[in-house]
Amino acid sequence: MGTNSSILSLVIVVVVAFLAPIVRERLKLTLMPVVVTEIIAGLIIGKSGLDIIGPDPWLDILSTFGLIFLMFLSGVEIDFSVFTKKSSSTRLKNGNKEPNSFGISMIIFTFIFILSYLLALVLAAIGLIESPFFMTLVISTISLGVVLPTLKEENLTSKTIGQTILIIAVIADLATMILLAVYVTFTSDEDGNMWLLLLLFAAGILLYFLARWFSQVSFFKSMLKGSVQIDTRAIFALLIVLVGLSESVGAENILGAFLAGVLISLLSPNPDIVQKLDSFGYGFLIPIFFVMVGVNLDIWTLLSDPTTLLLIPLLFLALVISKVVPVMILKRWYDWKTVLGAGFLLTSTLSLVIAAAEIGKRIGVISEQKASTLILLAVITSIVTPILFKKIFPTEKGKGVVKKIAFIGANQLTLPLSIELNPKKFETYLYHTKQEKVEKSRQNSRFIVKELPAYNILELTNANVFDVDIVVISSGNEELNKELALYAKEHGVERVIARIETQQLGEELRENNIEVFSTMLSSKMLLRALIESPSVMQMFTKQESGLFQINMTNAQYDGIPLRKFPYLGDAIIVRVFRNKDSIVPHGDTELKIGDRVVVTGSPESIEELRQMLNNS
Repeated sequence: MGTNSSILSLVIVVVVAFLAPIVRERLKLTLMPVVVTEIIAGLIIGKSGLDIIGPDPWLDILSTFGLIFLMFLSGVEIDFSVFTKKSSSTRLKNGNKEPNSFGISMIIFTFIFILSYLLALVLAAIGLIESPFFMTLVISTISLGVVLPTLKEENLTSKTIGQTILIIAVIADLATMILLAVYVTFTSDEDGNMWLLLLLFAAGILLYFLARWFSQVSFFKSMLKGSVQIDTRAIFALLIVLVGLSESVGAENILGAFLAGVLISLLSPNPDIVQKLDSFGYGFLIPIFFVMVGVNLDIWTLLSDPTTLLLIPLLFLALVISKVVPVMILKRWYDWKTVLGAGFLLTSTLSLVIAAAEIGKRIGVISEQKASTLILLAVITSIVTPILFKKIFPTEKGKGVVKKIAFIGANQLTLPLSIELNPKKFETYLYHTKQEKVEKSRQNSRFIVKELPAYNILELTNANVFDVDIVVISSGNEELNKELALYAKEHGVERVIARIETQQLGEELRENNIEVFSTMLSSKMLLRALIESPSVMQMFTKQESGLFQINMTNAQYDGIPLRKFPYLGDAIIVRVFRNKDSIVPHGDTELKIGDRVVVTGSPESIEELRQMLNNS
């Protein structure tokens, strides 16, 4: 009978985890993170509600694996490329140059941590908490799992303010996780020494270099194809080894899981394997963990305690103050709404606070009641702060984002293109070296060309040529084009396009994420296509039936299969480009934020589809 009861509890939790996002979607509660929906669902069936979930070893095991996998994916989500991106020197509307994202983020997080410690001391002084340093970690943490999707939804990840917010969240995630592990090592009654913790990090570094070596071995590459799935096996082996090692040295298993995720992120895995890990984690294990968090939370007992009723608003106030006050540094560059919106978004806490609450309860730093209070606080912030961010943060929806393009080199290709691009989408600038012979003829020309003494980096920088979104380099000297393209990329230009006729030089630039075109090769390919496939060429060159690219930025259609789209008209989706992958679409293909969708059809249908997918 006990076994049947145990299996029944497992079935109920799995079914509830399945139904929670469906109910959220039907009730249009999309501003609420799905994990909060799962915790609320757990509250309904758990101790705070129907109380129909009994003790179950299967649920305990799956819930533990859910927490481990959550911390693992938190490490995988960290994009270390944000630390290497150089901020552009683009000027804001107020005339100020944008700040350096990494530098200002480090300063802001330092102030967040110091202020969090001072606030924790105040809470300890009035007798509401026992461990100021532990509470400092709780107050200073930021939920990357809430911040990143919100920034993507608002199309802010490519902007300096969005990158600054993201880097602050990444630094907070890394710093608080490592400091929590160190704190547990010194506080726990179990055997655990600092040198053993260092041994864990050393093992992680060794495994990183070992994994890099394996990824270059030819026989390993050959096993990536087919049903062996060696890359997936390797990732799970790394995860289990580091989790086991972290427990062996007296550290928390979630530290090993987080370290494994960080190593995977540093190895720059294929987007497909990351998608598989996300599907397995967020589709199975992690929902069970969050539902069980809600099941074990006795909210009525919490709310009946006067101390808890006082602690929740004070902690929430501490979270807001610790983020909003340091973020005021950004007021030097941005307006009040932008700064306050950023502060409120950074106030969101979730995964790490829940993990810290579980650990703190286990090692005796906080009581079970205070652990439940922290979990409830994490749920409240994850609901409230993204909504406040979207209400306060200024958006430019409906206005359209105009990208600035600089053409270096005026010739028969760039001259007409500079005036033919849609002025509602592109603001063009044309630069060329000064030539006395053609100066008079240009005075009567409709082309506005800014003349420079020479094509060197100093002259171009002084003319603010690189303070744009796209640079197209089309001088007659491909070595010069290469030099300017590399500098533009290092300078932080979003897209750099260079004219290169030599194949080897082109490959070198492509490795640096620089787009390359060749006038000779392009002409040859177009002529061949015109001879062999005239109908295809007509589709390329005829305005009313050409190919168009639409950037998918509307979160409303994120994950929606094409067959369920409300309107396509006579538009046909020809291709979907996702990161470096090219996807041939079919009815079950789901569009994701960031996809570049290539379509053809009538101008009316294309424009309507563009308005649906691109909400900028």
